[in-house]
Amino acid sequence: MQSKWFLTLPLTVVAAGACLTTTAAASQASAPVQAAAHLSALPPGYQLVTLPNANVPNFQRRTLFCPGNKRVLGGGAEARGNRAILVGSFPTDDGRGWIGIGRQDGYNDVGISVFAICAD
Repeated sequence: MQSKWFLTLPLTVVAAGACLTTTAAASQASAPVQAAAHLSALPPGYQLVTLPNANVPNFQRRTLFCPGNKRVLGGGAEARGNRAILVGSFPTDDGRGWIGIGRQDGYNDVGISVFAICAD
């Protein structure tokens, strides 16, 4: 009786996985249409702004500001280097830019890149 239980459980998991795969494939088939609809819905003045990678001392902030009167909608940062760690990635207090902070174990500096999504 116990051996039937061990056989039934894996078969149930396989069947559930097949249903999820079928559902995911069906939803992916309509994804390109949905993506195209979202492109036309971008906010006015949408712009992706990048602060290229530069080495800075550990824990030094790198700040990227949106051009003109644009405001930041979102953003991110990347720490580059051996054993580099991104310590922080967040908007400026005034909502006009994005900040990235990092460190690198065993080194005095770290490469930091910052990205911001800006709009009017």
